[in-house]
Amino acid sequence: MSIEIDNADKVFFPDAGYTKADLVAYYRRVAPQMLPHVENRPLTLHRFPDGIDGVNFIQKSVAEHYPDWVERVTVDKEDGRITHALAADADTVAWLVDQGTVAFHVWLSRADKPYRPDRLIFDLDPPGDDFAVVVRAARAVRAHLGQLGLEAFVMTTGSSGLHVTVPLERRHDFECVRDFAARVAEQLVAQHPRDFTTAHRKDKRRGRLYLDIRRNAYAQTGIAPYSLRAKPGAPVATPLDWDELGDAKIGPRRFHLGNIFRRLAQRECPWADIDRHRQSLAAAIRRLDE
Repeated sequence: MSIEIDNADKVFFPDAGYTKADLVAYYRRVAPQMLPHVENRPLTLHRFPDGIDGVNFIQKSVAEHYPDWVERVTVDKEDGRITHALAADADTVAWLVDQGTVAFHVWLSRADKPYRPDRLIFDLDPPGDDFAVVVRAARAVRAHLGQLGLEAFVMTTGSSGLHVTVPLERRHDFECVRDFAARVAEQLVAQHPRDFTTAHRKDKRRGRLYLDIRRNAYAQTGIAPYSLRAKPGAPVATPLDWDELGDAKIGPRRFHLGNIFRRLAQRECPWADIDRHRQSLAAAIRRLDE
């Protein structure tokens, strides 16, 4: 489908000179890697109609002017129902970018079973400027999950930290998944009291890294793999191999619109088969109880 781009030459990333047309071209080109991680998941859009230095807002619901061919799903919300767009194909993504979308956030569950997550996320951001702390935390989370029999995947967020993600079979509801994540975080804090915390309030953290598990709830979202972020240089949320955390150059914005395709030409996406690794939490919960 041919999507007509309005104001294609409008600059969205002033520091790098990237235009709306550049963003559309990026998302079309990265679609083979990105779409498996976003299709059939309700979208939350971070829109910047005049570029990242202008007014921005979060959009969840489908607007009246959306074309009929944009797929959608209606789900429960706290005070009623809401209809989200779904990214079924590259044309949909391109059309949403034409509306000023820079970043795509997705639910941790899919449209057909919105109350049954197939992702569990630990969101790890540094308490200061030391990214090495985030790397240590990600490795500690992975090791602890491994002791419980779970395989985890890691991704830069394109913003300030890392996501450690566990692909799940859709057997448990969000309450169960969140409770499990919270217990894992509490055990890690007990083992590393000087390094990590589960305190929500920043004034209670005292320089420790916050093991954030709050995304593991109904209608909460995570940044989509290969989504751009509205930061200087157009950074990209990028799946990693675990051994890449040993690279001295690694950081939350290591990959961006200017180098992501060179990376993809040299290395297969580390999350290409993530859905083949969906795991049940049942055995891990039993180990946790022990």
